[in-house]
Amino acid sequence: MATNLILSGGVAHDFPATSGALAGVLSEVGVESEITEDIAGALADGPDFSLITVNALRCCGDGGWSEQEGGSSFELPPEARAAMLRHLGRGGGVLAVHAAAICFDDWPGWRGLLGASWTWGVSHHPPLGRAEVKVRGGHPIVDGLGDFDLVDEVYSDLDVLPDVRPLASSLGQPLLWARDAGRGRLVYDALGHDVRSYENPAHRALLQRAAQWLLKRDSA
Repeated sequence: MATNLILSGGVAHDFPATSGALAGVLSEVGVESEITEDIAGALADGPDFSLITVNALRCCGDGGWSEQEGGSSFELPPEARAAMLRHLGRGGGVLAVHAAAICFDDWPGWRGLLGASWTWGVSHHPPLGRAEVKVRGGHPIVDGLGDFDLVDEVYSDLDVLPDVRPLASSLGQPLLWARDAGRGRLVYDALGHDVRSYENPAHRALLQRAAQWLLKRDSA
């Protein structure tokens, strides 16, 4: 069975619930997950996992935003950054969901890996509500899947790199893409604010296909 380290925790979201739900979604395609909120420590230990998933909101923020939300400012230590790069360098996969685009804002290299970042004062999202997701073909993660609706946040006006090719979008905003990262692979899925998102059958299918592509399984 493939193994997955879920880096969880932060503010403004019920991360214990969403990380547990995500672990359940991935277990259906043979991925066993371990969940931790000790992001720096878990990465510094040199984790030997097939996948690393980032479902967290750990950042420095803008003007003390994290502290205002009841959290604390977070910087990803150099040894943790190096561990993430080693994981990708040996062919591992990274699944980054929702607030991962806000994470690790002290590390410029994270945007380069992820393909986008949240820009304080520019990026935003409409209120949590019904969103219509348009799916584009041309990739194993989405081929054969149709458009769908769900209750979620639509992250808008992210600072997206020009080489990103969206596989799904809503309100004209890119929500899902896949990238090669050296010998490894990375998928960013901007959906996933709360457990309702992970209960949606179409979103579950996207996540399971993403995991299989990250694991380089032929069935993806």
